[in-house]
Amino acid sequence: MKKFLIYILFSAIAVNAFAQKDADAKTILNKLSKQYRTYDAVKTDFTLTIDNPQAGVNQTQTGTLITRSKTNKYKVSVYKAGGKALSQEIISDGKSQWTFLKDANEVQVADADNSEEAFNPAKLFTIYEKGYKYLYTGTQKISGKVYQVVDLSPENEKSSYFKVRLMVDKVKNQLYSAQIFDRNGSKYTYTLRTFTPNYKATDATFAFNKKSYPGVEVVDLR
Repeated sequence: MKKFLIYILFSAIAVNAFAQKDADAKTILNKLSKQYRTYDAVKTDFTLTIDNPQAGVNQTQTGTLITRSKTNKYKVSVYKAGGKALSQEIISDGKSQWTFLKDANEVQVADADNSEEAFNPAKLFTIYEKGYKYLYTGTQKISGKVYQVVDLSPENEKSSYFKVRLMVDKVKNQLYSAQIFDRNGSKYTYTLRTFTPNYKATDATFAFNKKSYPGVEVVDLR
């Protein structure tokens, strides 16, 4: 899953369509961002589907995301397929990032990447605001609900990713899913199953506490 950092694929055919920022897309995204910024912290349960036909990969996992966008803090817990057994956690306090691998009982420590080119969960609801072009492509109806579809592409041509597709619930004005296309041919689909605004999260939520992981090996990559 590449530590939940979302790398995006963008089709060359669509380059001309993204020549300018689309007014309809901007209206949708501004409305979404404005509402999200009224929340201190957000918690969401999500389903992640990874699909790579060339590599014969097709799997689904579930997880939980807690994010405080204003301070670029987040915690992601990803569970093993078919259950709630923890697979990995990724925690960031905005300065450092800890990636805990359950099977190896190892945590990797790195500097948080806060550059515009990087994408992390704390930016999920505000990704478009800097360094992206966007295009409204219409609506899709799923299980009786109408979703507005917006495609994003980075303005930096040297970026390692080039497309993310957002689906926004038209009635609730909430993000429903983010679909990402990796350069290696993988497609990642994050679908938000629950959404809890103003979730009560403390600073300890966004910091790695070694005492909570008995026997963990710390690998410092800084």
